[in-house]
Amino acid sequence: MFRTVSLVFFTIILSACTSVPARTPNHLLGYSQSGTASYYAMKYQFRRTASGEMLNNLANTAAHRSLPFGTLVKVTNRETGESVVVKINDRGPFIKGRIIDLTRSAFSSIADTREGIVPVVIEVVAQ
Repeated sequence: MFRTVSLVFFTIILSACTSVPARTPNHLLGYSQSGTASYYAMKYQFRRTASGEMLNNLANTAAHRSLPFGTLVKVTNRETGESVVVKINDRGPFIKGRIIDLTRSAFSSIADTREGIVPVVIEVVAQ
């Protein structure tokens, strides 16, 4: 009995320690921001992100300075109207005017990677 209670207790404690929320916080739904987006260089492939996940340039993830890890964000190219939904799992970018760093795959969904940066609007969306 004690063993079962201990196991349940430690499982609850460990699940509460995660840095990635299971869902986008409701108070952030609809939050939007305008600026420019860039993408990760290939040298960052498989390095750890601020959330502890490995960076995978084939996944639709991104870095934002302040949105909580796990937040889903719709990124729309202001020039073409193309958009992609990404999950925030890293911090950055730390270059003036840039509001989000996308993985190469996510960036190529909305723009040609040869452009390097693109004007975007980001909006927090529901899961």
